[in-house]
Amino acid sequence: MTATAPRLTAPTGAADGELTHRQKMTIISGLLLGIFLAAVDGTIVSTALPTIAGELGHFDRLTWVVTAYFLTSTATTPLFGKVSDLYGHRIVFQFAIVTFLAASVLAGLAQTMNQLVLFRGLQGIGGG
Repeated sequence: MTATAPRLTAPTGAADGELTHRQKMTIISGLLLGIFLAAVDGTIVSTALPTIAGELGHFDRLTWVVTAYFLTSTATTPLFGKVSDLYGHRIVFQFAIVTFLAASVLAGLAQTMNQLVLFRGLQGIGGG
């Protein structure tokens, strides 16, 4: 008696490795939620940022908050693309979402303008 390796099969209801309708909808829903998260972030931050900067007392550093996000986001976008090709899109997307959400919490808890700039930079890493 010889042991054989388990055979990999296509998902139930799919032929030739094709995704089922439910699997496609799950994937699209996840991607749309990620895009929605970024859109809501941009809308909320652009509206609330002048008030936040005024309360933290350094209105002159307002542009750094926006610049930190865009610089890190722009720098990490091609890196995430390459890493996702190497290790898989799902794990990289999940890492980006978790990084973005954790940095969002930290940005919400920022007590100084320098902290806000730093945390928005971290948020940009997840946004990339």
